[in-house]
Amino acid sequence: MIERNLATGNGMLRVRIPSQLNELSLGQMIALQNEKELSDIQAISILSGVPANELMQITNGNELMQFTDTILSLSHQIKNLYNSDTIPKDITLIVNSKAVKISVSGNLAVEPAGAFMASRDIIADEITAHIKEYGEEDWQQYFNPSLLACGKILAQYFYCKATGKPYDEYKAADFFETIKELRVTEALPIAKHFFTVYPNLWTQRTGYWHRLLRLLKNALVYRRLKSSAMLTR
Repeated sequence: MIERNLATGNGMLRVRIPSQLNELSLGQMIALQNEKELSDIQAISILSGVPANELMQITNGNELMQFTDTILSLSHQIKNLYNSDTIPKDITLIVNSKAVKISVSGNLAVEPAGAFMASRDIIADEITAHIKEYGEEDWQQYFNPSLLACGKILAQYFYCKATGKPYDEYKAADFFETIKELRVTEALPIAKHFFTVYPNLWTQRTGYWHRLLRLLKNALVYRRLKSSAMLTR
């Protein structure tokens, strides 16, 4: 983590953001992906949990620039994570304020049948949405699932294992809020497995990760150019 105390008109504001990918949650990654045009303020707000309007009250805007190298480093780590097939042996979820350790090694079969069917539908919906927007030709070559869909599948996979309760479609869907707290380094390799194996409809591509990498880079470049222009006036 990188942590700084920054001055505002109302006192000091503590800003703390991840510096390593294993400190980043799936929920934060989803929020980053959902921003079509990501500014530095938005990125820092998502990564720190500090509302953007509070960050805007910092008296010296240049102090926020010290976080940009960290954000750029995270974007490179995200690209490397995509290329990893290492599935964690276990994960820990917080369920009803209790830490629940779950083994994920071995055969990653989606069960019970309700969870499998729901996961299959999530994948089918992603493919349908992609084809609707980009066309059916060569869809497998360019298809990339959203992180939101990845999280939904993990909610189906882990709900019964984490709660010990019988499968319930609606409660499993709501379990997504718990899944968002997973470290992205744990969540994505598992989700990647399901999109490649269940039901083996997705051809692995790096397009999405390259787009996210460019999104983060462009935000940093824009802010740096803007700051440089202000300094030369």
